[in-house]
Amino acid sequence: MKINIPSCARCSYKPSDRVCSSENGKAPDSCPTLNKKELIEKSLKEYEIPEILEFTKNAAIQEAEGYGDRELGYAHVRPCKTRIEEIMEFSKKMKYKRLGLAFCIGLRAEAKTAEKIFSSRGFEVVSAVCKSGRITKDRIGLTREQQIAMDKDETMCNPILQAMILNDEKTDFNILLGLCVGHDSLFLKYAQAPCTVLAVKDRVLGHNPLAAVYNAQSYYRSIV
Repeated sequence: MKINIPSCARCSYKPSDRVCSSENGKAPDSCPTLNKKELIEKSLKEYEIPEILEFTKNAAIQEAEGYGDRELGYAHVRPCKTRIEEIMEFSKKMKYKRLGLAFCIGLRAEAKTAEKIFSSRGFEVVSAVCKSGRITKDRIGLTREQQIAMDKDETMCNPILQAMILNDEKTDFNILLGLCVGHDSLFLKYAQAPCTVLAVKDRVLGHNPLAAVYNAQSYYRSIV
């Protein structure tokens, strides 16, 4: 086991005091900014690729534009844009025309509204639901006891097909909406266009998984 594996999540220094934010900043022994110099240089080479550089610059510009009152100084900045607004603005910056929407059938109402919003801004939307293909779960070796509905055949989620559908339609940018844990991973593995996430699934917390993290020291302390 490595002694100094990167552990940024455990860094005890304030963000403004960290070496990743300030040239003379502080860092623990495990800091990748200090220990991964070769990888840092390797990553910089990737940003020399024109399309990667354009994507990165527009992402950074979008990040800044997500805050208002910047002219008043950093202490006064305030968030001013929702994620769906930022997705559309970033897509415009990148001159994307055709958006892919890969969604869970459990969020079909949200997908319908999202599609309407994207379309109203001039985007062409190609959408694929998780149950596309109507492949039953026994095809991947599941038993009835391993299904949600144990008394009948059940259609599996098919994120690989979702990705293939959007690939076939040559989408410019794909947006994930509520895919299950693991299914989202497969979609990202097989999708050819760049991807982002509008919302992730959390069946208990209204698709706000950070609520459990925020309450990890109180109501959800049992998960720690």
